[in-house]
Amino acid sequence: MSGQRPPIFLYTDGASSGNPGPGGFGAILKCAGHEKEISGGFALTTNNRMELLAVIAGLEAIRWQNAEVTVISDSQYVVKAVREGWLFNWEKKGFAKAKNADLWIRFLNVYRRHRVTFRWIKGHAGHPENERCDAMAVAAGAGAVAAGRQLPEDTGYTGAMQS
Repeated sequence: MSGQRPPIFLYTDGASSGNPGPGGFGAILKCAGHEKEISGGFALTTNNRMELLAVIAGLEAIRWQNAEVTVISDSQYVVKAVREGWLFNWEKKGFAKAKNADLWIRFLNVYRRHRVTFRWIKGHAGHPENERCDAMAVAAGAGAVAAGRQLPEDTGYTGAMQS
């Protein structure tokens, strides 16, 4: 692997209690024996926003460009939007009528910095990282209610993953 960076695995989940309601996201980055957890929550959000924000936060935490990233998510909304091309059609139409356009635009900015593939897994099916991401998302949503955090743009995480 002379000069090549190792692949990164990004596990993600989002949750909300009500839709909209309090919610959060969790992400776990794994790379060459290193691991980083990222989470954040909001007092009023939706499940789809949190699913998407989990992927964004994970990708934004990667410090180098052109990383090989496999995103493992239980969100058909996120996975199908990319794999089936919905997102790119929304982009061509200027995101007219697309829900969560602000996050999709943010996603595209970081997505295009890397080589990203998506793998869908069934949620709440005992997958260890998915279960951890779910627990982080739920806890972050509960914490956001206690803190009164309202704005989904304020993700509340800092730092980035290094190799």
